[in-house]
Amino acid sequence: MIGKKYKSKKKTIVDPKTGYKIIQLTSGETNNYHFYFTENSFIKGRNEIIFFSDRGSPEFHYNIFSMDLETGEMIQLSDTTAPMRHTSTKSKDGRYVFFSSDNRLKRLDTKTLEELVIYESDPAFVMGMASLNASETRIGFSRNEKVNIVRGKNYSGFMETMFATKRSAITVVGIDGFNPFDVFTGTHQLAHFQFAADDDTIGMFCHEGPWNLVQQRIWIIDLLSRTVTPCFRQKQDDCIGHEFWTQDGLIFFDNRRAGHDGTITSDKKQAYAQAPEERQTPYIGFADRRGNILRTIEMPFYCNHYHGNSTNTILVGDDVEELQLINISDGTARMQPLCFHGTSWAWSSSHCHPTFDWQDRYVLYTSDYGGKHNLYMIDTEQVKW
Repeated sequence: MIGKKYKSKKKTIVDPKTGYKIIQLTSGETNNYHFYFTENSFIKGRNEIIFFSDRGSPEFHYNIFSMDLETGEMIQLSDTTAPMRHTSTKSKDGRYVFFSSDNRLKRLDTKTLEELVIYESDPAFVMGMASLNASETRIGFSRNEKVNIVRGKNYSGFMETMFATKRSAITVVGIDGFNPFDVFTGTHQLAHFQFAADDDTIGMFCHEGPWNLVQQRIWIIDLLSRTVTPCFRQKQDDCIGHEFWTQDGLIFFDNRRAGHDGTITSDKKQAYAQAPEERQTPYIGFADRRGNILRTIEMPFYCNHYHGNSTNTILVGDDVEELQLINISDGTARMQPLCFHGTSWAWSSSHCHPTFDWQDRYVLYTSDYGGKHNLYMIDTEQVKW
């Protein structure tokens, strides 16, 4: 199936509330989703994305595809026998995709369609999401011991996995498989390792689990000294997550305040927490690479995920039913509905995870509204502030 081409499924729809045009990129009897928002599906310098689809495979058995955003034509780039885990990243130009399957981290050359195994994990551990460093020479990822917890939809097993995990590591390896080593070992469940966008020597990771139960979410790691520093030392009422590096090397974070676990389920509720009756004001913030808070901005309500443009002036967020465009250029949060997404929130792959393109114009997101996971794209220039 590698190299097989699929005809365009593109169509334009109009959002019933805002009247903005939305480009539906995929449709039909398949499931599709894009890279996690920290990794970005858009190919820099080309009008293309790389995404995941189960077309031509059993349901939820995903492979890697590319799509020409102008024509809508899709090309299958992988054909895995083992299920592909949702842990992938790629080079900015789309030449290489890195993904884990069958306990092995692989590098896919999207030009030659050749795969190279660059790391094979101890079977007692599970690899987490991969991140490519700024010079695109090394891959980093978390590894957590396998625990006997069944994970499923609506965050089932999420809390139990946090408590059960007692051994973990952050591992780095060259993109050709050279010199794999653990730069940090821990005693908590670790996740979301991300190299800094502008510095090969700095990364961050999180202690994973329901936000209201994690005592310190974000950690910054110096990969030269192999030391870690807490980013924003949390107090009792801080519930923090969905951190990402901005393009200029700052750390974005979301603080929903007391009683929030960072989850949303298909019944539009949290999985492991109940917000207190006396509501605290949520806010987003930016920190430097030493963990110091530079600024915070209060939010009228929180979104489930955020992504920012290259100048840290506009955010896109996914609330329960809609995407929100958020202007923070003057230090306040001015929010405008962008479109209805209507996703079920049942699976991680059905989360919207809205992501800006490299030109700060288009937003890509996923929704399973109507039953199947599909990809959508919307032009934010339709919004007039």
